[in-house]
Amino acid sequence: MAQDFSRKIIQNIQPYIPGKSIAEVAEQTRRTDIIKLASNENPLGASVTWDRLKESFEDINLYPHQAASPLVLKLCQHWNVTPQEIILGNGSDEIIQLLTQAYLNPGDNIITSMHTFSVYEATTQIMDAEIRTLPMREYTIDLDAMLTVLTDSTKLIFIANPNNPTGTIITHQPLVDFLEKMPKNILIVLDEAYADYATHTDFPRTIELMKTYANLVVLRTFSKLYGLAGLRIGYGIAHPTVIDVLQKIRPPFNVNSLALVAGALALDNHAHVSKSKALNESGKQFLYDELDRLKLIYLKTEANFVCIFLPILGKEVMQILLQEGIIIRPLESFNMPHAIRVTIGLPEQNLRFITALKKVLKR
Repeated sequence: MAQDFSRKIIQNIQPYIPGKSIAEVAEQTRRTDIIKLASNENPLGASVTWDRLKESFEDINLYPHQAASPLVLKLCQHWNVTPQEIILGNGSDEIIQLLTQAYLNPGDNIITSMHTFSVYEATTQIMDAEIRTLPMREYTIDLDAMLTVLTDSTKLIFIANPNNPTGTIITHQPLVDFLEKMPKNILIVLDEAYADYATHTDFPRTIELMKTYANLVVLRTFSKLYGLAGLRIGYGIAHPTVIDVLQKIRPPFNVNSLALVAGALALDNHAHVSKSKALNESGKQFLYDELDRLKLIYLKTEANFVCIFLPILGKEVMQILLQEGIIIRPLESFNMPHAIRVTIGLPEQNLRFITALKKVLKR
């Protein structure tokens, strides 16, 4: 067996394990009716068709050029920012990695929350920096607690808003109060991967806040609402000084040509956006009503998934539901062993999930 010569810190990191794929479950169960409600993908599919993309495929022999991409211009118009305030990434995950690479030295620390996206922790571990993970307050990120653990070595604070997997949010004024108390030499990274689904009237107006707080970084993605998860396209918006730092270490041609074109087209597909939001709201209400009838505890969500607490372990529920052809996400890896996360799907998918869940609860 070959010896592992990697850095010692790398040897202690657990690789990210994605949810099971439809093909994998179909092979295991011999079923042909698999539905995937585990990874928060858009059940309506992509906001871009192959007919719109195939022209760009003719130039696939050429390297992509981000700066000249219509996507950057469209994002500037969409958010009323300049090109110097935007960076594109191979998913917003890559920008999280760029932030930790650019700002963390061994011995520095980040602050984040329990029950949140694991990439914050993994990318920090790679840099041999400390992770300060704080408990939530009623399954919502506790900003006040974060203020109590700041040190001179704190460089980054990661806040998922809406949070994955709880779907809970920080509202505008608490965020403003937090930013007012925060030292200006600490970057506040607001991961808004699910913000397109948020309907709360006081959801933070983060782009507006960036004009006042130069240490605010906002992350967005095309993977969720726009249905482009397979193309891996995300972006960050921040002060030009921060973007310039990240551009120095961004891999050349990190976003592929098809993703650049698809992102630009997706921003123009307003019908798909409206339909996706409406579907999510109706599906959310259906699940709320059914879960109330089952007397189950769940968290009200501002995202496209629902976190549900169960009387048995989530991983056991997952295994039973797989036999029904339904893929959901148990939350053991989020330190929530008796909870599951279920993507809000099409009406027939939501109904099928509830029907199967009733069978589980009767066992």
